[in-house]
Amino acid sequence: MRLPNNVAGRSVRLSCIAAFLGLICSAAPTLATAQHWPALQKLQNERSARISAMVYDLDSGKPIAVMAPKRRLSPASLTKLVLAASVLEQWPGDHRFMTRLTGALPDPDGVVDSDLWVSGEGDPSVEHRDIWLLAARLKQAGVTQINGDVVTSAAPFGTLECEVKDRCEAEQRTHTAYDAPLSAVGVDYGTWCIDLAPRTPGEAAALSHCAAFDMPIPLEGAISSRKPGTRGAMWLDRRSVLGADHLVMGGDIGQRARLYRSMSDPALGTGLLLRQALAELGIRVMGEVRVSEFAAPAALFSLAGHEGAPVREQVAGLLRYSNNYTSDMLTLGLALARTPQPVSTLAEAAQLLKAKLERARIAVGLTNDPATDAPIVLHSGSGLTPENRLSAEDLVALLRDEYQQSQHFPLFYAGLVVPGEAPSRIIRHGNADWRERVALKTGTLSEPNTVFGTAGYLRKKDGGWMAFAVIVNGADRKGIPMSVSLHAIRSDIEGLLAGH
Repeated sequence: MRLPNNVAGRSVRLSCIAAFLGLICSAAPTLATAQHWPALQKLQNERSARISAMVYDLDSGKPIAVMAPKRRLSPASLTKLVLAASVLEQWPGDHRFMTRLTGALPDPDGVVDSDLWVSGEGDPSVEHRDIWLLAARLKQAGVTQINGDVVTSAAPFGTLECEVKDRCEAEQRTHTAYDAPLSAVGVDYGTWCIDLAPRTPGEAAALSHCAAFDMPIPLEGAISSRKPGTRGAMWLDRRSVLGADHLVMGGDIGQRARLYRSMSDPALGTGLLLRQALAELGIRVMGEVRVSEFAAPAALFSLAGHEGAPVREQVAGLLRYSNNYTSDMLTLGLALARTPQPVSTLAEAAQLLKAKLERARIAVGLTNDPATDAPIVLHSGSGLTPENRLSAEDLVALLRDEYQQSQHFPLFYAGLVVPGEAPSRIIRHGNADWRERVALKTGTLSEPNTVFGTAGYLRKKDGGWMAFAVIVNGADRKGIPMSVSLHAIRSDIEGLLAGH
C-alpha cells in the first residue's frame, strides 16, 4: 500500500482504523478502493477490466469512494449527459424547432407554380404523423397542385460526411435503425417505419408505411403469413443502389410487427414520404423529389409549418432511450446556434460539448491540465464514436455542476432512469435501494472494445444526495458482457447505499 510521504505512521494507522469503521480513508486511497468497490476490484483482477469509478457526497462536498477516478476511458452513451446539460444551457425547456413548407402563393385554383421546399432546423423529433399534418395543412391552405419538384433543403447543416463506422457501412445496406445518417430534415429518427400484418397463412403479409400509406420505395421479396399468434423467422434489409433506397425481405411472421430501418438519405426519404402523403390527400406533384444543399429561396412564401417536441421532452428521451440520431442532431444544432458558420463535421460540433465539460470542471474547483497524457476527447454527442474519452471524475464534475443549476436541474434529473421503472428489465434487477434510490444513465458499446458504464445520482437515507459514475472498458480481445459489468456495479452501489 503506497502512502503519501508526508503522512506520519500514527496518523496513517488512525485513518485506516477510521476506514475500517466505515469512514473515508483519505490517506490510503488503495484501501478505500478495496473496501468500497469489491465487485469492481474482482472484475478488474479476473477480467483485466479498465475501470474508473467515483461516488461524491453533494452535501459534504467530499468524495466517498474512488477507483482510478481520473482514468479516461470510452464512456459510450454516458456522453449524452454532457449533451443534455449543454442543450438545457442553450435553450429553454419549451423551445421547439420548426419545419416549414414554402413555395409560390397558390393561384385561385390552388396551383403552386414553383417547387415546394421542405426546410428544417435539425429537429430530431419529427415523426410520420407530422408528415401527415404538414400535408393536411397544405391542403387546408387551398393547395391542389405543385407544378414543380418537392425539394428538401440540406441547409443549414449541409451535406455531412459519415464519421462513424456504423453510419458509413449503412450507406449501402442495413438491417437496423440506429445507424441513420444525419440531416437537417428527417423523419422517424432518419428511418423507414414499416408495419407488417399477417394475412391468411401462406399468403404474403401486408407491408405498409407506419403513416398508413404504401411505401414510396421499391420492395423486393415477400414475407409469408403464418398461423396467427405463432412465431416466425423473417428478415428485412434496406439497401441503396445509386442513391435509391429499396427494401429486401424474406421469411414469415404470425403476428403484427413494427420495424425500423435507417434511410440512406433522410432528407430524400422525408421528401418521398411528403409526396406520398400529398397524393393521398389529392394534391398532385408534377415534378420529382430531390435534395438541395442550398436554403429555400427567400422570395418564397410560408405555406405550412410544424413545431416539433419541446426541448425538455427531447432531453428526457435521449437520456431514457439513448437515441443516437437525436443526440447527434442536437449536437449539430448546438453548433449552429453558437457559431456563425455551420460546422462541417460532427466531431467539430462536439468540441462545444468538450468546452461545456471543461467549464463544469472549473466550476467545481477542478483544473483542465492540457499536459495530461489522456485528455478529454469528444467526437459526438451520442457516444457512438469509440474515440470519446471521459473519466468518472469528469462525469461527476458535470453532475455536481448540474446539481447547482436550479433553473434546469429539474429537467436534467427528470430525464434519468430510476431502475425500478427502467424500460430494460436487466436494469430493474437489484434490491430496494438500487430500484428506488438511484437515478441513472447507462452507456454500452460492443466494438472495438466492450464498454458499459452508468452515472447519475444516489439518494441518501437522510434525504441528501450523492453523484456517481462508473465506467468499465474491456481489455483488447477480452470482452466483458454488459450483464457482468452491471452486476458488479450494482453490487458495489448497493453496498454503498447500505451505509449511507
